[in-house]
Amino acid sequence: MRGLYLVTPDWNDTAALLKTTEQALRAGAAMVQYRHKSASPELRREQALLLLALCRRHRTPFIVNDHLALCIEINADGVHVGGLDASVAEARKALGGEKIVGASCYGDRQLARDACANGASYVAFGGFYPSRVKQYPVTTPPDIVDWAKAEIALPCVVIGGMTPANAAPLVARGADMVAAISSVYGAPDVDVAMQDFARLFA
Repeated sequence: MRGLYLVTPDWNDTAALLKTTEQALRAGAAMVQYRHKSASPELRREQALLLLALCRRHRTPFIVNDHLALCIEINADGVHVGGLDASVAEARKALGGEKIVGASCYGDRQLARDACANGASYVAFGGFYPSRVKQYPVTTPPDIVDWAKAEIALPCVVIGGMTPANAAPLVARGADMVAAISSVYGAPDVDVAMQDFARLFA
């Protein structure tokens, strides 16, 4: 796992969501997570299925945020769980050994240790910077990336207000993936934004 981890915004406009996601996939997004906190179950399933088909065409892993049952139903490539969702252990048991299970660890080292012990595929830390989308304290210290690379034998994802410029020092510390929402979906030019993120991993 290495590169830009694309996370979707809360867009009800499915056509716009698919168009921008496809642009990002063509430009090299390494993984896509479907996250829509306010969608109805019907819209969530519809968008997830369409995004899954898009990711399959581009041979890119497709992850469902929070909704383990939906992940299983549509046979997505994995699930991402946070502090209020199914546990990493529950997700791993339900999905088996081959699927991806991502874990939000915020700035908590013990959460990362537990995620690793319970079968996570990667650990995600943040927020590092103020986010236009996710509301959480900006309290994660950059040196947690150094710690994770030394202590946790899993890929490390950074999230929270990520732009190519402010993600650069975290990638320099060893972050394997940068998760971004607004910096891609809200970009004036998606291709340029993706090129700027790609340079971080060149």
